Amino acid sequence: MSMTSEERLHKTIARSGLASRRRAEQMIAEGRVSVGGEVVTRVGAKVDPRRDDIRVDGVRVRPDRPRRYILLNKPVGYLTTRSDPGRRPTVMELLPIALRSLFPVGRLDMATSGLLLLTDDGHFAQRVAHPRYGVTKTYAVTVRGHPSERSLQQAKRGVRVEGQWLRVASVKGLGRPGRRESERPPTKGSARIPSKSPEKSRLTVVLQEGRYQEIRRLFKALGHPVLQLHRERVGLLSDHGLPPGAYRALTPKEIADLVSSRGGSLRAKAGRPLPGGARPARDRQG
Repeated sequence: MSMTSEERLHKTIARSGLASRRRAEQMIAEGRVSVGGEVVTRVGAKVDPRRDDIRVDGVRVRPDRPRRYILLNKPVGYLTTRSDPGRRPTVMELLPIALRSLFPVGRLDMATSGLLLLTDDGHFAQRVAHPRYGVTKTYAVTVRGHPSERSLQQAKRGVRVEGQWLRVASVKGLGRPGRRESERPPTKGSARIPSKSPEKSRLTVVLQEGRYQEIRRLFKALGHPVLQLHRERVGLLSDHGLPPGAYRALTPKEIADLVSSRGGSLRAKAGRPLPGGARPARDRQG
């Protein structure tokens, strides 16, 4: 591209990885995009990506910058959002300032802990989040009571809740915690807190889809409210070696594996690796 070449604004946004072309068109129409400090709402507007200051929600669009891919082990008590008007803690506070332009892939509610991907690659986010690409999410779940085999089978067949059909891809009971685990002290932010109470059961649940609070709503409808919920796997990624509140960069192989879960390929550039592997979260009090 020459120094004076222009292209349509929505194409530049899509090349930056922030969104698909269609989603970029919506962002423009919604007044969320500015060029040179002026809001642009005309979808067909042209820009010079190398000279113009293009921003989406105030964040600079850089179409040629290498993409970044982060895996965070979210503790309980943080919102999965870029910002919160109520000034509640968000997952962005667990990252250094240099990574706060990333956006979360999907959501974990405030009371749920576990693995959360963040990126600036819209293509990657779509491949991971959309159920048609087959990237499963695995959860460690503690529920009240003892679900019968019939209830577990019903969870797989599905239950209609508030007009939505909710179901899990698979579910299995883990029984009571073993001696070694039950003697382990609880870890702040982790859902895997053992209990000897006969009124609690531990399950492993796999989701293919990801409807709003699907596991919590489903098991409440089955008469076994969720007490603790932790996402321990996303595809082949696990929380092993990643303490609550810590993050790390994905490796190029992990990125490719997630995107090619059904034979796809990642066309965007892999981001520069973060030094030192897993990093502790910045203390939001400090």
